[in-house]
Amino acid sequence: MNKIEIFSNWIKESKSIVFFGGAGVSTESGIPDFRSVDGLYNQQYDYPPETILSHTFFRKKTDEFYKFYRAKMLCPDVEPNITHKVLAKLEEKGKLTSVITQNIDGLHQKAGSKRVLELHGSTLRNYCEKCHKFFPVETIINSKDVPRCDNCGGIIKPDVVLYEEGLNEETLQNAISDLSNADMLIIGGTSLTVYPAANLIYYYQGNKLVLINKTPTPADKKANLCINSGLGSVFSQLNIDAL
Repeated sequence: MNKIEIFSNWIKESKSIVFFGGAGVSTESGIPDFRSVDGLYNQQYDYPPETILSHTFFRKKTDEFYKFYRAKMLCPDVEPNITHKVLAKLEEKGKLTSVITQNIDGLHQKAGSKRVLELHGSTLRNYCEKCHKFFPVETIINSKDVPRCDNCGGIIKPDVVLYEEGLNEETLQNAISDLSNADMLIIGGTSLTVYPAANLIYYYQGNKLVLINKTPTPADKKANLCINSGLGSVFSQLNIDAL
């Protein structure tokens, strides 16, 4: 029995699957990741991306932050790929409990997933820091300099977790609960090097931990099934109707 067949059988047997995903889920939709050869960390800017996307930089150089953010972090026209769609179908079939994602692009919801725990927030949500009025991503795209609230003039901030900021406590607790109660965990498209998010997987206590990633990760030895491949090539081989 090959790895895809084992993977399929485990999905068939399971009733509360959790998917934990990273940048590799979205790269197949055309969204660049951070750490690959062509990723944002390997491009040249006046400041390193991790400096620009920090809380301190947002406070001190808000205009510079938004120049980078608009150019590199917003992908409103990108569409979900096979992985997003299969996960949404598994949830619809009552097999998938939740998607826990490190991505901020909203593609899981666009594909139809209902319970998506966004560890690092979402570019699709933005709010005024003064009066907390909500603004859609179009407000950021259409602004020329620092976007400001049309209600009170306050600075609009993306609802994303910047470097130096903590994760949302409620999101964390929900992720811990779902992982603790899962009978299968699929980890996909993540190098598991971003903390504290990467530590969450250790709340899973079952014996069906599937790790799908192109390159080795620190959790490979813990996995019950390791598939060194792109997510799209794996998920495209699943017969959803038979699961």
